[in-house]
Amino acid sequence: MYAELFQYPVGREGYYGQFGGSFIPEILHETIRELTTAFDDAQADPAFWDAYIALMSSYSCRPTPLTHLENLSKDLGGAQIYVKREDLNHTGAHKVNNVMGQGLLVQRMGKQRVIAETGAGQHGVATATMAARMGFECTIYMGSVDVERQRPNVFWMEQLGARVVSVDDGTKTLKDAINATLRDWADSMHTTHYVMGTVCGPHPFPQMVTYFQSLIGREARSQMLEQTGKLPKRVYACVGGGSNASGIFAGFLDDAEVELVGVEAGGLGLDSGQHAARLARNVGSTGVAQGYKTRFLQNAEGQMRPTHSVSAGLDYVGVGPVLAYLHDIGRIRVEAATDAEVLASLQHVMRREGIIPALESAHAFVTALKEAPNLSPQDSILINQSGRGDKDIFTIAEALGDEPWRAFLRQKVGEWEPETAATDGILT
Repeated sequence: MYAELFQYPVGREGYYGQFGGSFIPEILHETIRELTTAFDDAQADPAFWDAYIALMSSYSCRPTPLTHLENLSKDLGGAQIYVKREDLNHTGAHKVNNVMGQGLLVQRMGKQRVIAETGAGQHGVATATMAARMGFECTIYMGSVDVERQRPNVFWMEQLGARVVSVDDGTKTLKDAINATLRDWADSMHTTHYVMGTVCGPHPFPQMVTYFQSLIGREARSQMLEQTGKLPKRVYACVGGGSNASGIFAGFLDDAEVELVGVEAGGLGLDSGQHAARLARNVGSTGVAQGYKTRFLQNAEGQMRPTHSVSAGLDYVGVGPVLAYLHDIGRIRVEAATDAEVLASLQHVMRREGIIPALESAHAFVTALKEAPNLSPQDSILINQSGRGDKDIFTIAEALGDEPWRAFLRQKVGEWEPETAATDGILT
């Protein structure tokens, strides 16, 4: 099924069932065509993948390890729980897998500047890191709300040499950062590559990001067989745009006996209207925005609804078209975890295993830990820990009511005043 996902019918390139496509202004057509050709050529060149693997092995600690959570497995009395440790990547998350691959593509295309959007900041840090390593000029767009709650990552982006632009339009979060980045790209496409951070946007971005992130699933499948002698009963991953989920699921799509479970941001509850669940309980509806067709949180007139999550990386209004398709055909199951459940799960994992998941990753832990006791001790489950929680220290401190510590951290880290930018609507 993994290979079949990318074998499109004639005239439907970039579509997964009814989702995907490339809904872009005329000015971007030539740039998208150039990118598609470069990516297709790279995929057909075995030396490109070999160079990618060599780079990730020497620069980003790959393969990342698989950790058996012995304490939690014993506590819960059900399935054996394993975690794929993408938090041990260079820059602290799975995002570096994608950006280093796209960086190699930028070199092949001969461009000198990269731009990116970021929500939780991990993609921004990874892109700034890649730009520093490969010698590119770099600009990062980030919603002003996310700038406020992810200040450590803003600091590191700037220290790595990136220009961070705070976006004050709309909800001031990831959706608006994407809009600003698309506007920049339309004005600078001849010298600039847009390093899309997730499996969204116009073709070929969903396919390309899945291709690079599939490294997670390829490794995890081999590691599970090596360590346990069999495949896991279930694989869990958080779902915002969906790059980490697409990456780990790719390794198991052809294994019908492995259930794939995505976990979205339930925020204050799916009945509250303050969440970011698109697929869970089929809350989202089909629409077109930001260059592609998928399930969005939108009203009856097609206007995007505000989202909410304690996690800056999961509050995106849409979801990757690959995941929307896999959900429609029943290959993946999607649940939602509330902010309160996420914080409780995070504390539990920290205190029993000494691991600090990012708030995004903690969503996957919520559902996995709920369901593990219902399985046999002979079964195993796998959780993708997409990132580590260092970046969330202010948010977690505030959510847990530790305001003095939060204030102390702000004083030590310092205040930043990134540039601001306004956008005037969704560019499609």
